[in-house]
Amino acid sequence: MTLLRSARAALLASALLAPAACGLLPATDAARDNRGAGSVASALPVSDKALDVVIFALGLIETGYRFGGKNPEAGLDCSGMVNYVFGQAASFRLQGSAAEMVHQGRPVAPAQLRPGDLVFFNTLERPFSHVGIYIGDGRFVHAPSSRGKVRIDSLQQGWYASRFEAARTYFE
Repeated sequence: MTLLRSARAALLASALLAPAACGLLPATDAARDNRGAGSVASALPVSDKALDVVIFALGLIETGYRFGGKNPEAGLDCSGMVNYVFGQAASFRLQGSAAEMVHQGRPVAPAQLRPGDLVFFNTLERPFSHVGIYIGDGRFVHAPSSRGKVRIDSLQQGWYASRFEAARTYFE
């Protein structure tokens, strides 16, 4: 493992473990026993580009929401955030809305999710109406219109857990 990859992995691990260690995100039964959406499968490799995507996405936390927003200065919506992060962090272009992005990736079972994969939800009573970036530990970064800022939420509990529809990977 290169020094740069080690540094990225350490940063990612600290970002994922710090909130749980502070008691902000209690472990769920699904996370503890590897069942359900967002279970951690530690044996699966994560590409350098996928780690870059996660780190870049974490840097957008608290960025304002704006419908149709495609950059942090103007505000971001969910697909705009994903397009921006993948373009900046991985030099990879994803096109269109969440409903269009779901067709561009390779399907992933919830138990096989890896950081950098995309997670899709039915939030507007229509399939694939919302998208986020999986960061590990059953959590994802996204730009929801509710509360108006990019934030982290759980795949395993709360409002988004019951609206999870699919996951896709764009990395090897």
